[in-house]
Amino acid sequence: MKDRNYIKGFLPYGAAALLVGFVGGFTAVLGPAFVQDLGLPYNNTTWTALATAMSSAACAPILGKLADVMGRRRTLLMGLLVYTLGNAMNALADSLVFMLAARFLVGIGTAAIAPVVIAYIVTEFPQEKMAKGFSLYMLLSSGAVVIGPTAGSWIIATWGWRAMMWLCTAVSAGTLVYCVATKEPERRRNADLTGFDFGGAVLVVLFFSLLLCVPSFGQNIGWNSQVFRLVLLGTLLSLLGLVLNQRRSRNPILPVSFMKRRAFVLSVLALFLTQGLMQANMTNTIIFVNYTQPDNTMISGFAISVMYIGMALGSVILGPLADRLAPKNVLTVSLLLTGLGCGVMLLFAVETSALLLMLSLGMLGFGLGGNGTIFMKVVLSGLPREAAGTGTGTYGLFRDLAAPFGVAVLIPMFTNGIAAAIGRGQTPATAAVETVHRLAVVEILCVAAGITAVRLLPGDARK
Repeated sequence: MKDRNYIKGFLPYGAAALLVGFVGGFTAVLGPAFVQDLGLPYNNTTWTALATAMSSAACAPILGKLADVMGRRRTLLMGLLVYTLGNAMNALADSLVFMLAARFLVGIGTAAIAPVVIAYIVTEFPQEKMAKGFSLYMLLSSGAVVIGPTAGSWIIATWGWRAMMWLCTAVSAGTLVYCVATKEPERRRNADLTGFDFGGAVLVVLFFSLLLCVPSFGQNIGWNSQVFRLVLLGTLLSLLGLVLNQRRSRNPILPVSFMKRRAFVLSVLALFLTQGLMQANMTNTIIFVNYTQPDNTMISGFAISVMYIGMALGSVILGPLADRLAPKNVLTVSLLLTGLGCGVMLLFAVETSALLLMLSLGMLGFGLGGNGTIFMKVVLSGLPREAAGTGTGTYGLFRDLAAPFGVAVLIPMFTNGIAAAIGRGQTPATAAVETVHRLAVVEILCVAAGITAVRLLPGDARK
């Protein structure tokens, strides 16, 4: 029988989820402000986003597996400590390299926090309330972000981006103190690290980090450049090493039996085709407004806040429907809304109103909020307690890879497209409009492919 106090036990995990969402909202506007302050080209926002994404995605299965060994509470506190240190380093960054290191550290903290929060829902919430649990998680994550872009833009305009990051550091430290003060008994005696696949852990981080660099290096440095070829070679060699390692390992980092199910494969495919739109469109909207309305940049912060409101509403309105209706039918509706949000981008012009920006990102966010909740229900239902950390970490790896992969592809596509149009003699504003229309068509095609993958999902998520 499930512990009737499962909601009370969720409080520190909910606080951690709230923190990651809160800080994530503020740092959504960090990249463009940072590169502008240092006088760097806008395509460097790709690297600041990727630095966090690489570590948060690649480290998720490792730290999820460690949570099965160390226990949820210890992993949560360790993650919060690293997260706080990373945000403090963000505030101190005085170069692109320093900022990338700080963002990478923040990603490690996120990779420790997210799997244990989801694992708690999988193991402690009643099965018939799991989608509601995931909706609560998404609501906390998305709802906390709402204030960030607008408030962050205001703080940056008034006091600068460093003041914003010191605020994020203070909130992180406060959350850590709160979680230390709470008590949660571990439900089983902790095992030691004997037999832990450390070699596999290194190869997982190496391969998935390099994989994210492939499209970014190709578009920003050149597909025929020596650097790109070295990155591609390193990616292939690390993949080969990872495959060989996982076959030999008695306790592999990546659980093959969990990953080879059709529900997992198709859900991940749909995630890659659609969820990457979120972070890419946030950054691209800021860049678009900076090119077209440089004296009115606050409106991009309002639009991004509306997107997160849409995500929060999508998670609580569409998400719980997966407990009563066929998940793939609800997913189809949420993906259609995502596609409509992308379609509104075809209406963007040089003098795009704040209302139109909000409509586009709001619809996009509503669909993405439903998607994120329901995909967790589809992939993680029936996960056994002893493998909860490993399973949620593995899913977290691919879920968190989806957004940075979209960033790695779509942000350079947008920024380099603008640069090419300007090179052909167009003004920066008209170049941004032409390129954003082209980007919208690409995104609509991705959503259509994602819907196709969803329609092929099995009725039983365990398959």
